[in-house]
Amino acid sequence: MNPTVIEPYDHGMLKVGDGNHVYWEACGNPQGKPAVVLHGGPGSGCSPWFRQFFDLNAYRLVLFDQRNCGRSTPHASEPETDLKTNNTANLIADIERLRQYLDVDRWLVFGGSWGSTLALAYAETYPQRVTEMILFGVTTGRHEEFDWVFRGGVARLFPEQWERLRLSVPVAQRDGDIVEAVHRMLNDPDPLVRRRAAEAWCLWESATPAWPPTTGMAERFTDPAYAMAFARIVTHYVRHNAWLEDGVLLRGAGALASIPGVLVNGRFDFQSTISNAWELHRVWPLADLAIIDDAGHVPNANLTRELIRATTRYANSGKVRDT
Repeated sequence: MNPTVIEPYDHGMLKVGDGNHVYWEACGNPQGKPAVVLHGGPGSGCSPWFRQFFDLNAYRLVLFDQRNCGRSTPHASEPETDLKTNNTANLIADIERLRQYLDVDRWLVFGGSWGSTLALAYAETYPQRVTEMILFGVTTGRHEEFDWVFRGGVARLFPEQWERLRLSVPVAQRDGDIVEAVHRMLNDPDPLVRRRAAEAWCLWESATPAWPPTTGMAERFTDPAYAMAFARIVTHYVRHNAWLEDGVLLRGAGALASIPGVLVNGRFDFQSTISNAWELHRVWPLADLAIIDDAGHVPNANLTRELIRATTRYANSGKVRDT
């Protein structure tokens, strides 16, 4: 592949309302099959890493940073940034606003982890705008999924890391909802309290993605601004269960009846267990399921290969040009 097509050929800031501006970029072939990437977190931001999954001679690939993270503004690392308008419904509206702004008729939706929940929510709201979906590290927004990762479920497998997070909050709050306790600390007037809360949360987030598990802080969290924004946005979403009625996306999967898809999940994905992908596969007949036996939450070589196979499969199927 010609490396010159890897870098974005266009980018900008899209005004989405409520004082928010969302950063977006397009790379690949301007006449190619449109595809949009929905990053995880929520609050991770998009990165060039996602481009490796696509043949950018065949795709017009759109990446963007969801509200208040990455290069979008205002940034959640700033304590004065109010997150009250950052919610799932507004993210869906932002995706649709971006599609219209870029004059895309229909596009493939690619999402991982939280991005797969957002992809499902978007596709069930606007099924006529989605050609295919490719999801990995599958999540469906059920309350039990949030509880598993953030309210002590997976702590059964990582008890020492969970105890470290638990001990980071005030004594009186250690037997309650840790998410609420950390959220309060992240919004404390004292910058030292905020920084310690972000570090503690990101240490927990670093513990479970890889297989085999790694220790210490993941490299991405060594940037204090990134870590603070990530922790604030994730806890903001988790404490509200992403504003999704429990099980609503599985119950609404009938809206996906005409949309082909591929679900890719690591067998050792502790954050997004394969049961999520399995339950979604059961109610979405056109979705193929690939379980990667040696993978965790972070794509390894085999999981990456499967995602590339999926994007290659759809590169020329039902290609829809911009209108």
